[in-house]
Amino acid sequence: MPPEAGAAASRAPFGERLAAARAAKGSLCVGIDPHPALLGAWGLDDSPSGLERFSLAVLDAVGPVAAAVKPQVALYERHGARGLAVLEALLAHAAEAGVLTIADAKRGDIGSTMQAYAEAWLGEGRPLAADAVTLNPYLGFESLRPAIDLAAATGRGVFVLALTSNPEGRSVQHVGGDASVARSIAHAAAAENAGSAPGHVGLVVGATIGDAAQRLGLGLASLNGPILAPGVGAQGAGPEELGAAFGDALPFVLPTSSRAILAAGPAPGNLRAAAERTRDELA
Repeated sequence: MPPEAGAAASRAPFGERLAAARAAKGSLCVGIDPHPALLGAWGLDDSPSGLERFSLAVLDAVGPVAAAVKPQVALYERHGARGLAVLEALLAHAAEAGVLTIADAKRGDIGSTMQAYAEAWLGEGRPLAADAVTLNPYLGFESLRPAIDLAAATGRGVFVLALTSNPEGRSVQHVGGDASVARSIAHAAAAENAGSAPGHVGLVVGATIGDAAQRLGLGLASLNGPILAPGVGAQGAGPEELGAAFGDALPFVLPTSSRAILAAGPAPGNLRAAAERTRDELA
């Protein structure tokens, strides 16, 4: 057996590892979003060096109190190869520290191109491999098959965009009413997780969507997988908004906050305190 196959075989499924992390540290996911303005507020240059100092400082501060961290891939890509090298280092350090990572890459394509994306973000031994990656299903849910299958084979996970809170998303995701595009994605993800406990195919559903998931019949409580919910903190979502958006599915939700926590830096103690406060408020 190749070493890569052995490593994958020894790794517990992503759903189980995420459930264990949530049981140990709570349900908060912290976004690592090195926006230029935030780097400046920390007294760092908008450069690969500043990016690295920021990223590793956030990981060290919040890793012990967050179920997962979610680096925003675009903010590393803007620095080219050196920025991606920082992302590789961040993912490696997180793995060494036992902190789950969700690469917020929103990849989606067809055929061999999707296979290549899958190998990049989920393949065993790949420098950018994270514990999970976000995917864009709007070339058809089945176009994501290479990533869904590779994630299962390597003990990793995927989070598929389903119902986002940006106004533009409604023009696609809400179309069809009771037979909406978002509903079809949610039901397809649930089918992938059937028989697993819990499954490795999650959804991305915005924390500020109000009652849209209920109105559109997504059936999130039947997903049998995790729900990544961006929008906590600076975007306005708190416990009340999460309850309204997810109802009976709330136990499966991984609420995500970034700016509201990252603005507390650069002092590590302040960052950790902000993460703990957010986690405890959402519990």
